[in-house]
Amino acid sequence: MEASFQRHRRLRTTAGMRKLVRETELRASDFIYPIFVTEEENVKSEVPSMPGVYQLSLDRLKEEMEEVASLGIQSVIVFGVPEHKDDVGSGAYHDHGIVQKAIAQIKQDFPELVVIADTCLCEYTDHGHCGLVENGEILNDESLVLLAKTAVSQARAGADIIAPSNMMDGFVAAIREALDQEGFTNVPIMSYAVKYASAFYGPFRDAAGSSPQFGDRKTYQMDYANRREALREAKSDVEEGADVLIVKPTLSYLDIVREVKNEFNLPVVGYNVSGEYAMVKAAAQNGWIEEKALVLEMLTSMKRAGADLIITYFAKDAAKWISE
Repeated sequence: MEASFQRHRRLRTTAGMRKLVRETELRASDFIYPIFVTEEENVKSEVPSMPGVYQLSLDRLKEEMEEVASLGIQSVIVFGVPEHKDDVGSGAYHDHGIVQKAIAQIKQDFPELVVIADTCLCEYTDHGHCGLVENGEILNDESLVLLAKTAVSQARAGADIIAPSNMMDGFVAAIREALDQEGFTNVPIMSYAVKYASAFYGPFRDAAGSSPQFGDRKTYQMDYANRREALREAKSDVEEGADVLIVKPTLSYLDIVREVKNEFNLPVVGYNVSGEYAMVKAAAQNGWIEEKALVLEMLTSMKRAGADLIITYFAKDAAKWISE
């Protein structure tokens, strides 16, 4: 008698059949596109370690946003590249800071776009850390005051979502309280709930000029070896009022994305970070990989793991490929 077995290949016979039963689909609306805005004029400067990613001046921002909107991408996250830095990161919470100006301009020109403000101090401090520093120590509670001021300033500029990335303890509670007190009760917080001290961030620091001038960020960002700690961090943020949870990085942390997705009934965002982007770009430029196929597979794996949304520098390219 012939052995009985399952014929799984029946559902793989044609492209149409495979599409019919496909479990995970990428859409342009899944992507959040990072934007780096500088205070100079007439600047569209490519980041050397991130081919295809640019620092943009305000007068060049509209053309970039037109392309983003035309591709069906519905959200951007804004990072500032300020001219002035100081030890308290005052440019982060100045009402006329570069991020505040960029937010206001984007919302005026493209009111339908969801504009997310990255809320941190590292781009604005002369020491490059995400909080105040005293005698080599990154201060937690004192930093919360300035982070709350930054969030309120960004909301006042028109940010639809506040995304604090600093990893200070209690940052969601401090920002939620400040937003509510200033009347921004309907502005959600997209928390960088699980942010690892990762070697994948290098190119971003070139783009944002945010490298620490001493030490590292391991006293406030997470040890990449830890899984249970990620759930503790996310639980704290949920209890403090977070509306959306980010896992950063994503590609080497798909297990964490799934854990967070299973544990909490909130939208989950995967941040496909600069190092992940740069590795693929470098391999593609050397002809070692097929970029389109690899990127779509990589982004699909993030969504399959549980990411509802993906912050990615590939957003524009991926949107074009999906439409094809």
